Parts: sequence; structure tokens; C-alpha cells
Amino acid sequence: MANRIRIIGGQWRGRQILFEDAPGLRPTPSRIRETLFNWLQLDVAGSRCLDLYAGSGALGFEAASRGAKEVWQVENHPNACRWIRDNAGTLAASSINLVERDVSTFLQGPARAFDLAFLDPPFGRDLAGPTCELLETAGWLSVYAKIYVETESNRPLPIWPDGWRLLKAKTAGEVAYSLLQRC
Repeated sequence: MANRIRIIGGQWRGRQILFEDAPGLRPTPSRIRETLFNWLQLDVAGSRCLDLYAGSGALGFEAASRGAKEVWQVENHPNACRWIRDNAGTLAASSINLVERDVSTFLQGPARAFDLAFLDPPFGRDLAGPTCELLETAGWLSVYAKIYVETESNRPLPIWPDGWRLLKAKTAGEVAYSLLQRC
């Protein structure tokens, strides 16, 4: 039986994406996605987005629905990748590109600058800080890129790379979520 998440806004508003349960998979709840995309409302259309630890693909599909020019989703779980591919096909989402690879391996490859990056790493593994550092040092971000990060609310926020500033931060239950900008 597949789980379902509803896309909140844009051309696919109200459409559902399907996904299976997988270890560590926690799709970003609707309430948090709505807040995030309200924060980003002027930044998504025409942007290049990088969705790391894509999982269900909810953040990337939401960005594509709202007019992102390109969305690259990076995920290494085979079943999650299958569902992302299936959902992209169902929606005829030509802006979605899936990379079936471990995030750290992907980020050590040839870099291209993205305007928006979404990081929702598995909890309990302290991946947010090192992933942000790789994004910065390996050249994956455009000059004023915005970076969205989800972490556990009961742990301290990571130390952000030099030159990043915190724009917004909130918590909801076990999730702390932050929007940062590269300056």
C-alpha cells in the first residue's frame, strides 16, 4: 500500500504523489512545506533546484509544480527512486531529474550552481552540517542561493558555512527547519 502526499501549490496543486515506507523516510509535512514555499514564493519560478536526500520527492515536486526550471533529486534508496520516477511520469514532470546515488558521493562529483537547495537528511546521523559544507566548498550554489535544511528539533543546529546567513527558522514537533542564504 502506497502512502500519499498532496502537492500544495502550482500547476499540480491538489495532485498526489505516492511513495512507500522506507527506513528513515520522513516526508516533509504539508504544514512545513506550505511555510517553506511561502518563504520562497518569489524565488522558485525559473530557478534551478537541488533536492538532496529526496526521499518521497515532496520538496522537489512542489518546486517543479511552482515553476522551477530544473529540479535535481538525489536519493540512494532504490524503492524511493522508483516512486520518484513513477510520480514524475504520472505528472509528466519534464523538469524533474533523478540521480540514484549517495548524496556525499554526488556532491564530490562535477558541480553545477543551483539557486535553491533542499536538505532533509535522515535523522540521527548528523549529515546536515557536513552536507552544507560540501555544497559550499564544492561549488554547488549560485552566489545568492537559498538553502532549506531540516534537522532534529532536540539537537543544536549545525554550524553553517562562512558567508551563510540565517533568514528564517521554526520548529514543528520533532523537526527544526531553517532557511539560509549564501551571501
